[in-house]
Amino acid sequence: MTKAIPTIQKYMTVLPHTIGVDQTLDAAEKMMTKYRVRHLPVLDGGRLVGILTDRDIRLVETFKDVQPDQVKVDEAYSPDPYVTSPNASLADVCAEMAQHKYGCVLIEDNHKLVGIFTWVDALNAMTELMETRLRH
Repeated sequence: MTKAIPTIQKYMTVLPHTIGVDQTLDAAEKMMTKYRVRHLPVLDGGRLVGILTDRDIRLVETFKDVQPDQVKVDEAYSPDPYVTSPNASLADVCAEMAQHKYGCVLIEDNHKLVGIFTWVDALNAMTELMETRLRH
């Protein structure tokens, strides 16, 4: 007897930390450090518009004359992130992440950000599934 593949909702991080498009890269970097995260969903007036990663910040900071306390998030984030619903299959989401090398997936329900699923969450899910379903 096989068990159903769980949904992403079971393993996502609920209510992720977010940042507004009008915040500075310096503020984003401090937030990432404080909360020990590498991805911040970017909001504009409460609406999800993209994702900012620690890599995005490091890249922009390599440009000449960039001052992180003056450059805004809207100049560095990636628009059109991978977004799915909480009911999406864990297997489908992980396959999509692997195929496109996404570091995270944003989870929306009724156009409202409700979670984030990162590769760390995927590894935690894999560990749990191996321990509970594959153990003899």
